[in-house]
Amino acid sequence: MLAFAAALVTGALILVEANQEQELTMQIVYYGASYLALFSLAHLAVRKWAPYADPVILPCVALLNGLGLVMIHRIDLALEGTKVNNVLFEAKAPKQVMWTAIALILFALVLKFLSDHRTLAKYGYTFGLVGLIALVLPGVLPGFIAPTINGAKIWLSFGGLSIQPGEFAKILLMVFFAAFLVQKRDLFTAAGRRVLGLDLPRARDLGPLIAAWAVGVSIMVLQKDLGSSLLFFGIVLVLLYVATERAAWVVLGLIMFSGGALMAWKLFIHVQTRVQNWLDPFLDPSGDGYQIVQSLFGLGTGGIFGAGLGGGRPEIIPEANTDFITAAIGEELGFVGLSAMLLIYALFAMRGLRSAIAVRDTFGKLLGGGLSFALCFQVFIIVGGVTKLIPMTGITAPFLSSGGSSLLANYILVALLLRISDAARGPKVAAKPKAPQPKIADQYTVMVERPK
Repeated sequence: MLAFAAALVTGALILVEANQEQELTMQIVYYGASYLALFSLAHLAVRKWAPYADPVILPCVALLNGLGLVMIHRIDLALEGTKVNNVLFEAKAPKQVMWTAIALILFALVLKFLSDHRTLAKYGYTFGLVGLIALVLPGVLPGFIAPTINGAKIWLSFGGLSIQPGEFAKILLMVFFAAFLVQKRDLFTAAGRRVLGLDLPRARDLGPLIAAWAVGVSIMVLQKDLGSSLLFFGIVLVLLYVATERAAWVVLGLIMFSGGALMAWKLFIHVQTRVQNWLDPFLDPSGDGYQIVQSLFGLGTGGIFGAGLGGGRPEIIPEANTDFITAAIGEELGFVGLSAMLLIYALFAMRGLRSAIAVRDTFGKLLGGGLSFALCFQVFIIVGGVTKLIPMTGITAPFLSSGGSSLLANYILVALLLRISDAARGPKVAAKPKAPQPKIADQYTVMVERPK
């Protein structure tokens, strides 16, 4: 499957170069060979440290990563020699190859040193604290450290290096909530009052949900980031539902999030702008609505089968290689290509959920289910924003979009899923037999006289 993915990615690179009337250079060989070598080494790492892991997950990731690399390279060719925001455009594809290499090294290290996923549960509260700090840090730091980029304040900048801590925070917080719910599951399964046929939780058990709601609204307000807010709160709700099997938590959570979103829309201009662009982007097509309008035009131009790799104009969409890369794929590969890409994500999530169901410990079930849902839900948020199904957000498409933080975090996510999958599919370790105890009747006894 990895060889098939490598052949597909190399063929796509050749099509891009040919349709852009570029000379077929050794750069294609560099990208193709680098891609195949990196994932071959990743495959060997999985075979050595997680030999029973699901064999479908890594090829799905490799194909998504490769398609993202192809589209980033295609946009590089279109923007070569131009200026973006009065700065000469710099090609993103070489950096994407570099970040992929670093991410796969991190992926292998997680597999090597995390031999048992249950070890993470021991540090659940520590992970939760670090995750919360990482999530809210960009919103409270000054602008020279945490700049506002594309209307969102989600980055930390140190010289020439930028990092998005929220990408790592989602994994840390999933570990925390999985560990917390394993320990406190009985608190959340106890019903409180019955209202309109629904068993609502007890008031004293609502603390974690209220805390998650407060953090979600804080992200929306401080960082102007609707996507991360929705992603974080959605993960919490799903983990609560999986742990308790009670729909009341989901209903109550959706009501709370809707109330917080409505309050933010009433109070903050940037939220009103996002909602207005969602309702009617053509009201200001050359201003605030320009990005979503160009995205819709690109998807419309692609139609059913697309304009062909290298045959469209995805470079006119702002941030086409990051937030709106799915719109670029939809233009050049059409509805069919975009649907195929979403099916790969769906296959990845399904295999991850199967591993979560099969693993024997409750913590692994919750963590595996949360990791699989997080990736799937993130895809829904970004594609929903690009297609105007929901308000536009600033989160990236996993494995497709250009950027180091997203790749590093998502390959950690894949490594954790493979570790859980290995535990689920591996042979059950038999307990060591206990040494047989001699019968009481056969024991040697001594008559002891009581001293006079």
